[in-house]
Amino acid sequence: MEQRGFDVVTGAFSFTGRFIARRLLAEERRVKTLTNHPQRAGAEDITAEVAPLQFADRAALVESLRGADVLYNTYWVRFRHGRVRFGDAVANTRILVGAARDAGVRKVVHISVSNPSVDSPLDYYAGKARAENAVRESGLQWAIVRPTLIFGAGNILINNIAWLLRRLPVFGIPGRGDYRLQPVAGEDVAEIATWAAAQGGNVTVDAAGPDIIYYSEMVESIAIAVGRHPRFVYISPRNAVRAAGIIGRLVRDVTLNEPELQGLMQELLVSREKPRGTRRLDNWLLSNADGIGRSYASELERHWR
Repeated sequence: MEQRGFDVVTGAFSFTGRFIARRLLAEERRVKTLTNHPQRAGAEDITAEVAPLQFADRAALVESLRGADVLYNTYWVRFRHGRVRFGDAVANTRILVGAARDAGVRKVVHISVSNPSVDSPLDYYAGKARAENAVRESGLQWAIVRPTLIFGAGNILINNIAWLLRRLPVFGIPGRGDYRLQPVAGEDVAEIATWAAAQGGNVTVDAAGPDIIYYSEMVESIAIAVGRHPRFVYISPRNAVRAAGIIGRLVRDVTLNEPELQGLMQELLVSREKPRGTRRLDNWLLSNADGIGRSYASELERHWR
């Protein structure tokens, strides 16, 4: 019988995958990663065999997965860019889990998002639900982990809020800022993912932190951590998206788009389950205050350039 001595993590040098890879290495598991970005700053401590994530070459994809025990899939796209749409991400997910099945992988742990729905008017959440269906229909054992807003080293949203707070005398909050979210630490997501991998049956589980907070509270917590106190102004969601577009053009990035803001304001980043995460955002902010927001974190640089 073939010995299953390693796990595969898509994007082990990227944000969420990095936490999972570190957790597996701490458990003395051998890690292989499928990635098209093999050299990322901040992931130098991760020792993993590297193979390309090539959806167009299915035979090579099967071969790169052969002998693995668990596939941890973090692959997704945050927004439509160039020719890549959410439908393409769903199709690529189906290719990936099909290749894992043909390679004899025992189980796939798929990282999704809280509150996905195929009926959602928001393409991101509808696409996530369709990707979950592809995993369930794969013929593999599966676990689906649904994080809320993940925080930790490498987070783009929190870092860039801090970056703006450090530089602007006025900070705009969309609406009244009274919509809730439930941040979860990347380490907690990794622990939940590896727990899910060890379960005997199929499982769908949320990954959420212990605190449910208002968006305005989160911004204030970030401001306190970085020692900045700009004037907060409450602006319409439409004007918030316009302002984000102006900032995006200045930094040559997509800072925030309308569907993301709608999902946030609809409280889709709040779990309906008992929280499994234990780490608090406030503690992390205070422990990492010196580094947060010192430089801008570009989504396009990280994934598309």
